[in-house]
Amino acid sequence: MYSIVDIETTGQGAKITEISILVFDGKKIIDEFTTLINPECHIPPFITNLTGITNAMVGSAPKFYEIAKKIEEITLDTIFVAHNVNFDYHIIQQEFKNLGFNFKRKKLCTVRLSRKLIPGLNSYSLGALCASQNITIKDRHRAKGDAEATTILFKKLLKLDTYGSVFHSFLNPKSRQATIPPLLPKKIVDELSTKTGVYYFKNSKNEIIYIGKSTNIKQRVLSHFYDKSKKEVAMCLEIENITFEETGSELIALLLESAEIKKHYPKFNRAQKRANESIGLFSYEDRNGIVHLAYNRLKLISNPLMKFYNETECRLFLEKLCETFELCPKYCHLQSNVSSCFHFQLKKCKGICRNQESTSSYNKRVQNAVASIKYNTENFIIKETGRTKKEAGIVLVVNGIYKGFGYINNTKKATSITDYYNHIAAQKDNNDVKKILTAYLKKNSETTIPLKSSFVEVAPNLLF
Repeated sequence: MYSIVDIETTGQGAKITEISILVFDGKKIIDEFTTLINPECHIPPFITNLTGITNAMVGSAPKFYEIAKKIEEITLDTIFVAHNVNFDYHIIQQEFKNLGFNFKRKKLCTVRLSRKLIPGLNSYSLGALCASQNITIKDRHRAKGDAEATTILFKKLLKLDTYGSVFHSFLNPKSRQATIPPLLPKKIVDELSTKTGVYYFKNSKNEIIYIGKSTNIKQRVLSHFYDKSKKEVAMCLEIENITFEETGSELIALLLESAEIKKHYPKFNRAQKRANESIGLFSYEDRNGIVHLAYNRLKLISNPLMKFYNETECRLFLEKLCETFELCPKYCHLQSNVSSCFHFQLKKCKGICRNQESTSSYNKRVQNAVASIKYNTENFIIKETGRTKKEAGIVLVVNGIYKGFGYINNTKKATSITDYYNHIAAQKDNNDVKKILTAYLKKNSETTIPLKSSFVEVAPNLLF
């Protein structure tokens, strides 16, 4: 027994405004439940223009909790069927969750079934599919009209699956069919790499909507499909293609992911989108010999210790540094127009601002703080695993600035910075890269090879 379901929603926020459930036994409809639902929120004008459902129409309609029992009863012991099933199923499931009830049904997606049983179409939207199969939708973008059209389509799909093998595979709990996004061909998922690299989710317009990295691309991609969070469900409904690039090294994957997010600005990536720093952290010595940590606009600083996107981010970092190394907020320019800092009263400052600590003692801690955010050497490469056994991945840093990453043949004996430049793809240095490399070097300092400005002498086993 099947429950063919269609819902209309408010769009953003996805509250249900109408639901239609047609109970189908494989041959005919044996039960039906259709009703408007008061979403308890405003319906945007563009949704009204699309569906014809107005705020006035739902004003006297039942709220979801009033019809939840009916939905639970009519779908009990049936297979939940919908076009783009994860969308309808997730929204209904969330409504039940808000009521403290766990709504769980086996489910089938007519988009995925159609891709398998009616291959080769340019579009698998309900409108396009029905047009290709000569199915008339009597009331498009209304729950009952779309549910009736989906039922006719579903009946055709049942007939096309002569031996029932396709339906069986989609209902098999061990099968991935039901979890794959409806617009995404299974072949693309099957051909994903299981190696380390960066992957790209693309929509029907071939726009990159998400970029991620993993040590096992295929495994990580599948985890997105199993994730039922609101963001993941929304993203998966748009995925029509996936491409990837193997990197060999997780570090290079991190660096490539960061650069690509800043380049393409994907819709569903939240972190690392910002590309331009505006504030720089620097140090200087005053006339009394005390070393200050300060910040200013980046363009006014020749050699910043670190770069930040805004003043708030810089101050937060500086506050943490000040606390960790017991520095004076006055000389870190966190407290201005004061003769001595407030932290001295809290015993978090040793008294340099009250002449109760020697300049040399204080400056030593400042030097330690600066050392903690700088690389051990200004010129070096990081040797990493390559994409094949014949090559090594390399990351180049010159004068303390990240220059990029690339690959070099294991038999190549590079001896100068110039040699390495010829093998890297130039990249921009930024604070995200600094964090990635600093975190990596704390755990993997043995993979770095110091370089002199023009020539490097290293042990033979470290040469490529």
